[in-house]
Amino acid sequence: MSAWSRQQKQSGKIISLVPTMGFFHKGHLSLMRMAGERADSVVVSLFVNPAQFGKNEDLSGYPRAVEQDADLASEQGVSVLFIPEDKDIYPPGFQSTVSVNGLSQGLCGRDRPGHFTGVTTVVSKLFNIVRPELAIFGEKDFQQLAVIRRMVLDLNMEIDILAHPIVREPDGLAMSSRNSYLSREDSHAALSLFRAINMAKSLFSQGEDNPKKLNEQLKDYILSHSKTSIDYIDFVHPATLEPVEIAEKTTRLIMAVTIAGKVRLLDNSSLG
Repeated sequence: MSAWSRQQKQSGKIISLVPTMGFFHKGHLSLMRMAGERADSVVVSLFVNPAQFGKNEDLSGYPRAVEQDADLASEQGVSVLFIPEDKDIYPPGFQSTVSVNGLSQGLCGRDRPGHFTGVTTVVSKLFNIVRPELAIFGEKDFQQLAVIRRMVLDLNMEIDILAHPIVREPDGLAMSSRNSYLSREDSHAALSLFRAINMAKSLFSQGEDNPKKLNEQLKDYILSHSKTSIDYIDFVHPATLEPVEIAEKTTRLIMAVTIAGKVRLLDNSSLG
């Protein structure tokens, strides 16, 4: 992989990277197309990173379809589908990590200790291996996007981080590999996230700018659906991810909701 990247750079070509864990859906393909519009060569990494899964999370059951993924990537004009093995990323005796302490503490970081250290460590390794000029990440994992941007800034990495808007199903559900776990009944409950976002926007446009009051109404609405449990609902500053006392147009509503006790879904939006 590194040798190929060196050859590309010697030829004057710009490389873009799309880091993924595979099981591609239309959201992934949109990221690949965006990468292709902005670079000469597109690398898509496919690595189900064990370091970002907790003890009780779904590493062994995470959906995989490597041959299908390869076909889909090829259809998007991807130059290289990079599929390292665990031993390539974490060699024997591995003991070095990269952490972004502040931005990783709240939201998903509250209940998933070590998750973002796993993310930033593997992403920094992918950057070192592929050496891209730019990398594309989706806004669905908004905290992850903020954490990676902070890492790149803090460590003087010469990589442009570009964000792709959330890609949704026709009914509004944010596309995710984990959606494959949802039954038809579960999918109805999962739609409560997108509908809660629309509810918050509507309330905000009507003058409600108290995050606590907005939170209470969204919580009641989501929990009115069977099989839903709320991990968090937060209204935060889009750059610092700190909770805000008064909501503004740029305020980010970020949610994590578990469906049927097994499928943890993320969604987010600005209020403006």
